[in-house]
Amino acid sequence: MKKSRNNLDERQEQTLLRIESNGCWLAFWGLAAALVVQRIFFDFDFRNLAGECIVFAALALHIAVGCIRQGIWDRRLKPNTSSNLMVSLVAALICGILGFVRTVKNYPDKIAGSLASGIVYAMITFTVCFAVLQFSADLFRKKQAKLEEEPQENVDEGDPLI
Repeated sequence: MKKSRNNLDERQEQTLLRIESNGCWLAFWGLAAALVVQRIFFDFDFRNLAGECIVFAALALHIAVGCIRQGIWDRRLKPNTSSNLMVSLVAALICGILGFVRTVKNYPDKIAGSLASGIVYAMITFTVCFAVLQFSADLFRKKQAKLEEEPQENVDEGDPLI
């Protein structure tokens, strides 16, 4: 198949990339919200949510792997233990609350058990999230070091203007 030429100038290309990026994040967070709402308010049957789960997981994996391969972590957060702790605590809090609400919905007379369930959800989420973030940060640091070692292309070392 023959590739057609790009009809966009640099400004239009940047605008298109921004639009595509916003669409990607809209899809990501929309799928996340849909999964959470369905998990809380409806009977969670993986067969009914398999499509959303697969698309969400594929999108999350694509973004994570693509960013690490290119040596990109985040615009605001650093790949360090304190940032990973903060993100893991937020994720644990959200999952703990969702687990508590879901359990209270199913067993309204067992508040203590629902609270324990929420705490277990939070602990598991924190542990898994923190471990994955630490592992990803290590991969990122290795990739970034490798990228910094490689000589930059198209740089003439004899040119005094560079």
